[in-house]
Amino acid sequence: MDVRKLSGAEKGWRTLGVAIVTVLALVSVMPLYWMATGSFKVLTDTMKVPPEWFPVSPTLANYKQLFVHNPTWRWLFNSVFVSGCAAIGAIVTSTMAGYAFGKKEFPGKKPLFWLMLVAMMLPHQVMLIPLYLLIAKLKWVNTYSGLIVPFFAYPFGVFLVKQYMQSVPGELLEAAKIDGAGEIRTFARIVLPITKPAVGALGIFAFVAVWNEYMWQLVVTNQKEMFTLPLAVSKLAYGSESINLGLAMAGATVAFVPMLLFFIAFQRFFVKGITVGAVKG
Repeated sequence: MDVRKLSGAEKGWRTLGVAIVTVLALVSVMPLYWMATGSFKVLTDTMKVPPEWFPVSPTLANYKQLFVHNPTWRWLFNSVFVSGCAAIGAIVTSTMAGYAFGKKEFPGKKPLFWLMLVAMMLPHQVMLIPLYLLIAKLKWVNTYSGLIVPFFAYPFGVFLVKQYMQSVPGELLEAAKIDGAGEIRTFARIVLPITKPAVGALGIFAFVAVWNEYMWQLVVTNQKEMFTLPLAVSKLAYGSESINLGLAMAGATVAFVPMLLFFIAFQRFFVKGITVGAVKG
């Protein structure tokens, strides 16, 4: 749109819209700024009233306490490894199930799909105890398997891929079948390349969901070397008698960086996946 062709009223509304969006963007970024700057403050400075908008006496004491006196690199590895493996597992199961629900016909298809939607709507706390009992019977407490495998079942991912499959031409799959391609070859060579945007969005959602899954990590791990970074920082910063906000913000800043890099790497797939996947072809 050529701004020069807009009338005075239209330019005014456009300017107002840009101003509102800018203000909202600054408001949304403000918590991240407060977290990053707070990580360079001592405890007394984080509690000041009125607050310091910029560290007057910046310090690396919080990061020193986090990395020097604790196995933070191990915690960071645990978080990245658990979230990455869980995301890969969720991608594998969700793409196969989404393909089946979106492009195949089989007995009980609709009841199974609605049952999956019901499971997606259930609060995670409802399944916490039975899931823990199952993991305990498998002797997966304080193991990577206990942290990863439960997230292979990702109903939202199945729903996302199934919706995206509506935009995949059925004639393309029929042509592959006529050419002699089996189900596995069709899925690997045709379906997966077409659904890359949905897979990218699914990977981001699954990675972030597992990274932030504090409750399950708290229940299934009680050994320090098996802690994930968010869980470990929470235990360090929030003691029984006091709260170290500077340490908490330093840990939150470190935990935020991998998620940011992951989102940047798959951003184009994410945007396309949540828009095109919502359009029924």
